Amino acid sequence: MPPVLHTRICELLEIRYPIIQTGMGWVAKPELVAAVSNAGAIGFLAAATIAPNDVEAEIEKIKALTPCSFGVNFLMDAPGADVISDAIIRQGVKAAGYNRAPSADLIQKLKDAGVVCVPTCGAVKHAVKAEALGADIIVVQGGEGGGHTGPVPTSLLVPGAVDAVSVPVVAAGGYFDGRGLVSALAYGASGIALGTRFLMSAESPVPDATQARYLDATVDNVRVTSEVDGLPQRVVTNELVQRLESSSVFTRLLFALRNGLAYRKMTGASLTDLLRSALSMQRNERLTRAQTLMAVNAPMLARTAMQDGDPVRGYLPSGTVAGVLTDRPPCAELIARMVAEAEQTLERLARNHPA
Repeated sequence: MPPVLHTRICELLEIRYPIIQTGMGWVAKPELVAAVSNAGAIGFLAAATIAPNDVEAEIEKIKALTPCSFGVNFLMDAPGADVISDAIIRQGVKAAGYNRAPSADLIQKLKDAGVVCVPTCGAVKHAVKAEALGADIIVVQGGEGGGHTGPVPTSLLVPGAVDAVSVPVVAAGGYFDGRGLVSALAYGASGIALGTRFLMSAESPVPDATQARYLDATVDNVRVTSEVDGLPQRVVTNELVQRLESSSVFTRLLFALRNGLAYRKMTGASLTDLLRSALSMQRNERLTRAQTLMAVNAPMLARTAMQDGDPVRGYLPSGTVAGVLTDRPPCAELIARMVAEAEQTLERLARNHPA
């Protein structure tokens, strides 16, 4: 493997290839995480959609499937964040991922235990703040990324973040092959993070009916909407999105209230815990009251599509790359293919521009 592909994150995370699988709710389960890590990259368990007291058991499942490094992604302002962080430390998990409302105390606690802290940011100013709070690696996601996203293209966000921070930056949003990996390295990144590409893999737990909607997607119908939970999200357009976009504000808020009650039941959180989390999110992300109420929509509607296999009534968070993907390879094959293509791309560039 060319030395250029062995980057700073390979050393920090103890992985062979500078590739991260993101913590997608209802998707990044133990089998997918282990498959990615066994292939030489690093997978992240999505703990945000697991009851906090159950996270440790899921970590143990991953450890039974792989001896390799893996991470856990969670929301630091959600009920049970302390329970999850304790499980990460107790189980010796290599890395912790987080984004919304980072907690300086939790970050320091993780760092003191030797956990590599890997937040995800969507703006250069947020990357600067993340470094100040102790991030070891920062994933920066451009507008092409799936789920919650910002307006800045990856091609502009990544070099801006690289110039603004001293810790390694990982590029996310629009990556799916080895050529993209090389382009990210050219921007100064130390690797790439992929969500949708791993969602559409053989080890992904997403049911076939939902997978079919991703495989049928075109670039034109993977777009941004704010009607799922009040914040901009990139999704595959489906019947649910069309219905929400044509509904009244009152109807959407009533819909969010029902999902909020379902979320409370799923997590086992008390009303006090949920209120405290909502106020923290509102303060840190400057949300309106309506947006704060709607925020609970995303995890519950994602479960409908990703776990229950109903892509009509659930929502389909997706990067733009879904519009160009046509297969579901095993993770080992996918990662080997990406690395081989990156090597070929580097060789081609060397031939075209000899020293």
